[in-house]
Amino acid sequence: MATASRISLAKFTASVQAAVKSAIAKNPKFQGEVPDAISVCYLIRGIPPVVRAGGDPTVAEVQAFADDVAGGLAQAHPELLAAAGGTVRGAVISVGGHIIIGIPPVTETFELEQ
Repeated sequence: MATASRISLAKFTASVQAAVKSAIAKNPKFQGEVPDAISVCYLIRGIPPVVRAGGDPTVAEVQAFADDVAGGLAQAHPELLAAAGGTVRGAVISVGGHIIIGIPPVTETFELEQ
């Protein structure tokens, strides 16, 4: 069994906020404030993106936004999100008309602590 890595919940949340802020700046169809909470449901760790009025992003644009967020998190926490082969891709899921973007489950278990 793999040994769990530890990371501060405050540090991880700050990294999520920085990655989302950067992704919003790169993707003009998305807007909103950075999240103040992290969802750990839907088998991905993620946030609901807020789309600008009239933005209507394509699936490819939603994936690009998720990739930007995941890339920012991978830079901030390479020990947790190192991809086999290089690039970390974001995850996108739509359930009941709600879109959640984030990072896919990592193969190694890790604990979030305050």
